[in-house]
Amino acid sequence: MKIYIPQKYQRLKRILIWIVSFILLLQVAYFVYDQYETKRIMKELTQEKEVVRPEPVMLFNLPIDSFTVVPGQVRSGQNLSDILMKQGIPMTEIDAISKKSVLTFDVRKMKINNPFYFFMSKTQPSKVEYFIYEINPVDYVVYDLSDSLRIYREKKPIVTQIKTASGVITSSLWNTMKAQALNPVLAMDLSEIYAWSIDFFGIQKGDKFRVIYEENFVSGKSIGIGRIFAAQFVHAKEDFYAFRFTQNNEESYFDDKGKSLKKAFLKAPLTFNRISSKFSNSRFHPVLKIYRPHHGIDYAAPTGTPVVSIGEGTVITKAYQAGGGGNYLKIKHNSVYTTSYMHLSKFGAGIAAGSRVKQGQVIGYVGTTGLSSGPHLDFRVFMNGSPVNPLTIKSPPTEPVFEKNMKDYTVHRDSMMTKLAAIKNF
Repeated sequence: MKIYIPQKYQRLKRILIWIVSFILLLQVAYFVYDQYETKRIMKELTQEKEVVRPEPVMLFNLPIDSFTVVPGQVRSGQNLSDILMKQGIPMTEIDAISKKSVLTFDVRKMKINNPFYFFMSKTQPSKVEYFIYEINPVDYVVYDLSDSLRIYREKKPIVTQIKTASGVITSSLWNTMKAQALNPVLAMDLSEIYAWSIDFFGIQKGDKFRVIYEENFVSGKSIGIGRIFAAQFVHAKEDFYAFRFTQNNEESYFDDKGKSLKKAFLKAPLTFNRISSKFSNSRFHPVLKIYRPHHGIDYAAPTGTPVVSIGEGTVITKAYQAGGGGNYLKIKHNSVYTTSYMHLSKFGAGIAAGSRVKQGQVIGYVGTTGLSSGPHLDFRVFMNGSPVNPLTIKSPPTEPVFEKNMKDYTVHRDSMMTKLAAIKNF
């Protein structure tokens, strides 16, 4: 029997059919999703989990976990043969190693206290796989003994950091650097940059500096100072700037006006020490016990301290004066200036009358020869044959920044001055 549904319920019927269909569709979708998730979870459970392996620890580009590493240091009297024999390497093999090493590293140049390492096999504990010798903090030589003999040199990676420093002088530049745990070589490098501008024997309490420079590191340990990019030194309340700038493919230092910091003469013929006697027309002589002129500067320094020529020139006298200057040299720099260096313990290599010397070249060593009460250098300067005070000489600068380069230099200088001004404790 056909059931009659009134017209007003026809719309309700369609709504109910739609709802039922939607519910059935949701159930189908959930069933499909549930099947997918079940399969995915089962797959993860059955798959072997990926193992994250740590990076191997490397030493000299070798994975140390694969070896037993035996470190050592070269002792006094030891050579390569002695070191290798102690690890059971036969003499015939040592001889082959020494001969093959000639083109890579001269084994006769192994130095006392330099480190070396044996990389021993883990499966054969007495077998040396590699022998490594550190030539210096950066360079090392590898002797690969694992199969056929192979010898090669490598370098440790160097990390260069840009650093800044500043300080106020209380006693000396060296002591100020030391008090701040700065690399003392930085003091030496600054003294070389300013050698033509500042007399570091005359540094005063209250002088100050700030500097931007590189420092090189290997395995977190400092191995030395790199380039100095900019510096400011206040000496006797006067600013002395130094900016590293490339001109004619050569790096040099210029001041804030673009003038070269290099001048005709160095300010002093030897590195850090004290002045024991200044230029005077009447000085009490410590040996003769009389007053007489002393037309030079006495630099007290240990015997053997290197003495350098303050400028290019020609040696005109190399002699010994028993009652006076002892071993001494005279160098003619040009038609105006001549310098002399007295009481030397010995002369520099190749120094002879008539030889040409360069600025900064070692010409002799501090001593106490002649009429002297202790080791020192008596240094004198003559202008047109007459003695002049070495501490008051004004030397003309070398070439300044060229006009064509001034625009670039000005930009560089201003940038560096801004960075210098940002350094604290100044």
